[in-house]
Order: sequence, then C-alpha cells, then structure tokens
Amino acid sequence: MWARSSGGRCVISRVLPLLLLAAVVAAAVPAPLDPLKVAPHIYELEFENERVRVIKQRIRSGETPPVHAHPDRVMVYLQSCAWLEDDGQGGERMQLFKIGEAVWAPAETHGGAAIDVVQECLVLEVELL
Repeated sequence: MWARSSGGRCVISRVLPLLLLAAVVAAAVPAPLDPLKVAPHIYELEFENERVRVIKQRIRSGETPPVHAHPDRVMVYLQSCAWLEDDGQGGERMQLFKIGEAVWAPAETHGGAAIDVVQECLVLEVELL
C-alpha cells in the first residue's frame, strides 16, 4: 500500500514523474556506449549540466573508433574537413563541412570502421540530454 501525503495524494504520484525523467535522461546515451568512455582518445568533455553536454571530437584519418552512441545533437565544425561516407546503397558520398558550419545530427549508434578524412577534423558536439 502506498503512503498518502497530507493532501490525500499518493506519494508515488509525485515521485513517478521524477523517476520517468531520470529514466529518459539515463537512456539518452547508453552508459556502455558513451563516446567519452569508449573513445577518450577522440572525444573530450568541454561542458556538461543536466540539459546539455558539449564534447570536442577530433577525427583523424585512418582511425577506427569503437562502436558508440550519441543522442540528438548539433555539431559545429571548428575547421574545414571532408570524408567519404557509405551512402547505404553500395556507393559512397562526400561529406564536406566548412569552418564554423553548424549541422543537426539525429541520435545514432556508429563506429567500428576506419575513418578516411582528408585532414584532421575538429568538431564541437552539443548533445541534448
């Protein structure tokens, strides 16, 4: 039986929304796939609070990042960079970004394949928690 508060409402009715919020935040990036944990040589924490996390990503040609996950995020390129990417249909497409360019990136899990960038690429990722 749930304890009732002095107002007659179950304590659980006040606690449940907080528990749900905690579950959503915890599910944003599965801990075992957090890029900061699985690839600290690529990802560096710049800032974090309960709503947002800012990560610096340094992409080097020939590197093979382990499988990792990101929540929805905004990516800001700190230098121009380009690479070839699998287009999902057996071909490739060029990804090209200019310095200062900001792009939306939906949540994804990726990694495990070598990266072939034209030059080292520096990116700030603003992850929405």
